[in-house]
Amino acid sequence: MKLSQKGVDFIKSHEALRLKAYQDSKGVWTIGWGHTKNVHPGDVITREQAEQFIRDDFAWVERTLNADLVTGRDKPLVTQNEFDALCSLVFNIGSNAYLESTVRRKIKQGDKMAAARAFKMWVYSEHKFIQGLANRRADEVRLFLQSGQADIAALLLGMMMAGAAVLVAMIFVM
Repeated sequence: MKLSQKGVDFIKSHEALRLKAYQDSKGVWTIGWGHTKNVHPGDVITREQAEQFIRDDFAWVERTLNADLVTGRDKPLVTQNEFDALCSLVFNIGSNAYLESTVRRKIKQGDKMAAARAFKMWVYSEHKFIQGLANRRADEVRLFLQSGQADIAALLLGMMMAGAAVLVAMIFVM
């Protein structure tokens, strides 16, 4: 499977484009849309270089997910929307973290709703809750669950993950 254009746009919307190297929340030198390979203080790139970096970065994300969920199977374990959401997660947390994750384990067990709930485990950086990560995970869950009948469930789960549990409770009371 390949990351769709919808998935590319989704990830870009959650990664700020920076043409000058900066240190992320963990102190990792970063440039472009979250690119970290061979980045040094003072590096400056063009938008075209940032586009190439993100395409290169998507390649390792796709390889990770394809090896795990697609290759050697009659049918992939995930839909395109699920794949795109997982690409966003893996791009953000890394392949090793994904391979050890509950998200992965639940997908392999065939429990996609539990996998969707497990996205919320990835809202911390250095043991600190990060609202931006919570927002991103909620958006990833909505994308992950977009497949017809699951759209309403995706919306409700995403709202809960973003801290809107009161609103969900109001919906159920009505």
